[in-house]
Amino acid sequence: MLWEWLVMLQGLSNAPATFNRLVTQLFRPMQHFVQTYFDDIFVHSRASEGKTAVEAHLGHLREVILCMRENRLYANINKCIFRAEEIPFLGCFLRNDCVRADPENMCTIVQWPVPVSQKDLRKWIGLANYLHKYSANYAEMARPLTNLLKKDAVWSWTSEAQQTFEAIKSSLQSAPILALPDEDRHFSVVCDASDFAIGCALLLVDAEGRERVVSFQSRQLKAAEKNYPVHDK
Repeated sequence: MLWEWLVMLQGLSNAPATFNRLVTQLFRPMQHFVQTYFDDIFVHSRASEGKTAVEAHLGHLREVILCMRENRLYANINKCIFRAEEIPFLGCFLRNDCVRADPENMCTIVQWPVPVSQKDLRKWIGLANYLHKYSANYAEMARPLTNLLKKDAVWSWTSEAQQTFEAIKSSLQSAPILALPDEDRHFSVVCDASDFAIGCALLLVDAEGRERVVSFQSRQLKAAEKNYPVHDK
């Protein structure tokens, strides 16, 4: 007697990649209004062709639900969010033209107690690094703390480390709301460098003529790069 599983077993190492490939292929024809990330499906709509945003959205939802029904994919109604102006996604909240950090993540970082070991500091730095795009010159600011994580570093929580710890908290707590990229707008890049780090900000001019930040990026220089002349940094 032979037995055949009707669904993929939970726990198989290739299950996530297989499922993600399936979902990506199914919704590729709808990619102008559907984005997917594993088992998350995002449907976004704008007013067009004489239809209001709501009317267009209802039409898009029908297409998505029909595709799911035909391929026996099921949604948990308790986890569905309909007609939302803002949705949570990978640690941030997305709107039609901007993105902001998840307040819960910010709260976790700000309320984190003073680290007492490299392991403790590494956990906190990991959370802060994930949100570094909201902070200008983050890499330069974090250098005193990342130095404590080096393999041969002796653990010593100095006043400089404490000041850096608080400065990063303050910087992330006052993080700006970032603009989403718009290919129809004018972009500009502002760059800067120090003896230890390089950084930049991607900016765009919005419909009201205001210059807005799309993302901050920075990293610390490698040992050899610290010897580069200023114009090469």
